[in-house]
Amino acid sequence: MLELVNVSKQVGAVAHIDAVSLTLEPGHVNVLLGPTLSGKTTLMRLMAGLDKPSGGQVRMNGQDVTGLGVRRRNVAMVYQQFINYPALSVYENIASPMRLAGTKRDELDRKVREAAELLKLTPYLERTPLNLSGGQQQRTALARALVKGAELVLLDEPLANLDYKLREELRVELPRLFAESGAVFVYATTEPHEALLLGGQTATLHEGRITQFGPTIEVYNRPADLLTAATFADPPLNTLPVALHGGTLQAGEHALGTSGLAQQQGRGDGEYTVAVRPHHLSLSASAAHSVALPARVGTSEITGSETYVHVSVPDGQGGQRDWVLLTHGVHRLKPGDDTVVHLDPGSYYLFDRQGKLAASPSGGSASAA
Repeated sequence: MLELVNVSKQVGAVAHIDAVSLTLEPGHVNVLLGPTLSGKTTLMRLMAGLDKPSGGQVRMNGQDVTGLGVRRRNVAMVYQQFINYPALSVYENIASPMRLAGTKRDELDRKVREAAELLKLTPYLERTPLNLSGGQQQRTALARALVKGAELVLLDEPLANLDYKLREELRVELPRLFAESGAVFVYATTEPHEALLLGGQTATLHEGRITQFGPTIEVYNRPADLLTAATFADPPLNTLPVALHGGTLQAGEHALGTSGLAQQQGRGDGEYTVAVRPHHLSLSASAAHSVALPARVGTSEITGSETYVHVSVPDGQGGQRDWVLLTHGVHRLKPGDDTVVHLDPGSYYLFDRQGKLAASPSGGSASAA
């Protein structure tokens, strides 16, 4: 078990990590989710002992290891920028930590070949890294980390350089490996989709601060605040300032429906922010999508079976908000076209003036993400 207790990292006058407390359990993946420069890599360096915190404690299995450097800890690390031994074959690169640990020959060979099979490296075991593609070199570094038998395995966007098909295969396979291992696994990513696929526990980061930590699906379905909801949204979350009067949400002259969520949870009248995920918007009216907002098309991105439509909608305060909706099928909309966006009031998230969650959809599922 890895524990961070009020860990901070100050560089000059800037706080890169701000009083982070986390308890990470072995046997499943612990995801650090946040945009670039949110503090993920800095936090992992503190976990590994590559950097010393400015304050707080790092504990491994109950022992204070705050002052111990990385060489005195049983840690395996894989970064997006892969590192391999250029003079050694792929086989020897993977085997190197086990040779240092004195692993028996038969066991070493079995583990190397199992890791190579998993990561599609078996045909390349006799090659040196300079004769591999970038993706193959990254897989070699990942295989070496997996066989090391470390107490703590840190994976910093390790699949970013791999092709799509292999990324998807490993995202499915890695949780099984995590479950079978006794190690604490920490996996950093900028992609909410990847966090949902990996499952486990997720900590969302914003400017060096943990905004929420818990089971991944719970953090996704019930973000504690608007920052967490925005971090766990790709495409971006659609937001609009609204006023709540008698259970009805109003954005300027546009009524957004009766907020059963707000009524059921006893929310008082006042100013809020409504947030809607892109897949909860539609270009056509239905029983669910019963609220209409006028919109102007910006661009359309056709992916094949789906279309991302970027629009601007009135914000109720004399301006416009940029929104994006995800709709099934191919929709060829011209920039500048007027259209109507339909909303499902049952999918609204409501945040108060401080950005805290005031109401969320009931029975929400991440399967639509």
